[in-house]
Amino acid sequence: MNKILIKNAKIVNEGTITEGDVYIEDNYFVEIDNSISPKSPDVEVIDAEGKFLLPGMIDDQVHFREPGLTHKADIQTESRAAIAGGITTFIEMPNTIPQATTIDLLEDKFDIASKNSYANYSFMFGGTNDNLEEILKVDPKKVAALKLFLGSSTGNMLVDNPETLKGIFESTDLLIAVHCEDEQTIKTNMAAHLEEYGEDIPIELHPIIRSEEACYLSSSKAIALAKETGARLHVFHLSTAKELELFDGKTALKDKKITAEVCVHHLWFNDEDYKTKGTHIKWNPAVKTEKDRQGLIKGLLNNKIDVIATDHAPHTLEEKNNIYTKAPSGGPLVQHALTALLELVHKEQLTIEKVVEKACHNPAILFEVEKRGFIKKGYYADAVLVDFNAPWSVSKDNILYKCGWSPFEGFTFKSRITHTFVNGKLVYNNFKILDKEKQGMRLTFNR
Repeated sequence: MNKILIKNAKIVNEGTITEGDVYIEDNYFVEIDNSISPKSPDVEVIDAEGKFLLPGMIDDQVHFREPGLTHKADIQTESRAAIAGGITTFIEMPNTIPQATTIDLLEDKFDIASKNSYANYSFMFGGTNDNLEEILKVDPKKVAALKLFLGSSTGNMLVDNPETLKGIFESTDLLIAVHCEDEQTIKTNMAAHLEEYGEDIPIELHPIIRSEEACYLSSSKAIALAKETGARLHVFHLSTAKELELFDGKTALKDKKITAEVCVHHLWFNDEDYKTKGTHIKWNPAVKTEKDRQGLIKGLLNNKIDVIATDHAPHTLEEKNNIYTKAPSGGPLVQHALTALLELVHKEQLTIEKVVEKACHNPAILFEVEKRGFIKKGYYADAVLVDFNAPWSVSKDNILYKCGWSPFEGFTFKSRITHTFVNGKLVYNNFKILDKEKQGMRLTFNR
């Protein structure tokens, strides 16, 4: 039997910070109190004096590239990086090779994860212009959500037939998660820039090509369709302040039909960073202005944005170092996402309670994940200990991504993740992955 007692922690949960102890037995939180004594000699005691204990982060948007793109990443390597970064649960996207657009192909991915994942996992089913029959077979108790690309990105899953789109929205009870960028706006912008610059377009023009207008137009159409059909809609990775006017910050998350998300890179970088980072910060949607970045932070604070995720999407350096038109969009983030968010806490742009709400609690509420996302008795013991004052620098020798690079290379973070627990087991301890402990479980949903 696995028994762990965490002593003297600053427990961050449901908007409060409480100093106390947490007792874990087997997979679960068993007791949370001001002071707990070891119940037997075989209890492992961890003194967390001065450290924060957070629920494990639930990242609802990652691309782990398996199957078919494993030269970039795979479920084993990226889930190891995730637990080192305090992410104990991930939901992965369908645009692999082959794409997860049939039940059988989706279950193939679950099978891989059951053998290789260090973190808890689920996968989204992919919608296309012609697979409504398969969408209707998806069991909502076993699958996180339906993913639709309303703007082209990595892979070829663009859903651009209006009648098909309406049919999907009308027919499914699944939560529909969408990538919103208007394809025609982007094509028009790209054509104009290709005419002016040829293939080697300056990277600084990426947010002009994949513009505010492209994002707003697509988001507003998707939201209008959700309102018309009554569909449950989640808009991924907002990148503009303007889009916030489309969302409700007053209704409780559990009662919302339309929700929004922001990713770590849109909270961290702005368009000035293209000068030094180049295509390494080329994402879709694009990193935009400082005004947008500040607006997105405000959106978290006023609850128009419900969730923080990563959109972890690694490519090799060889691929990323191409000219603008050939460099793919996306970058690795799971190992550094939580420490980056805690850096915003140090800068007093967010509070640690707000980070936990948006990155731990709310994904669990939104996706109706069973017994995760909170430090509560009877819940799965997914948790992270953080030393808020233990600086460390990101370098090649401590990056765990298979692609071997990070947009944060050279940056010194003030906070350090010291311990990660997945389903009650210690899986990461002070820069060391405990290789014998592959503890990830398939998520179940209260639906």
